[in-house]
Amino acid sequence: MVKEERLQLILNRLSKDNKVRLDQLSQLLNVSEDTVRRDIKELDSQGLLKAVRGGAMAHSPIPHHYRDREKYDLGQKQVVAQKALNFLRDGHVVFFDGGTSVVALAASLPKNLKITVVTNSFPVVNVLEDHPNVDVIFAGGRLYKISFTTIGEDVLNTLRNIRADICFLGICSIHHTMGITAMDYEDSQVKKLMMAQAVKTIALSTLEKTSTVEAFYICPVTDLDVIITETDPTNTALKAYKDLGIEIV
Repeated sequence: MVKEERLQLILNRLSKDNKVRLDQLSQLLNVSEDTVRRDIKELDSQGLLKAVRGGAMAHSPIPHHYRDREKYDLGQKQVVAQKALNFLRDGHVVFFDGGTSVVALAASLPKNLKITVVTNSFPVVNVLEDHPNVDVIFAGGRLYKISFTTIGEDVLNTLRNIRADICFLGICSIHHTMGITAMDYEDSQVKKLMMAQAVKTIALSTLEKTSTVEAFYICPVTDLDVIITETDPTNTALKAYKDLGIEIV
């Protein structure tokens, strides 16, 4: 089997299972594990997968740029947003990060709900601009153009001065053993601090983001209190998270 055929087979298997192992691929391709490791490294350099110890994991299938993400899976995000509303009460101080599922939540807030939203997301601020009862604190900093959020030390300094009741975390990639990961380092630092400054963290994630991994580590999944998806909580794809003691909604 020529190299190009091996690479395509690895990608085909990854698209099916979201992960591949060196030993299994070695048997399947009838080559050494060192050869498979080199193939995976090449695919990783092309951004087609994420090499991990013992194999590789699929990247998140969502588009990277906000303009592409805002129109992606709109129906599923609305389901997630409606579920998330059940956790909000008058008087809450909440962190909203830059995820498009979080923007959907912001757009769904009832007009009589009285909360304070702290965010680094321009789209969230835009949505809440005319909400009659939501106070908004915007954490200003350097513009991260890909997601229309702010990043950098100024953002982190603002977050350090706030203790929130809930952090609503838009998920890029989540895996029960590899943890929560992001596509950008500075974005991961903002998410990490929001979680640290909140009493409870609720992850908003469509099902397809589970069992995927990106380069920049945020935290283990056990740091989450709740995971909200668009599917039924009994879905077998969520069992590993439930077994870790995380509430699945």
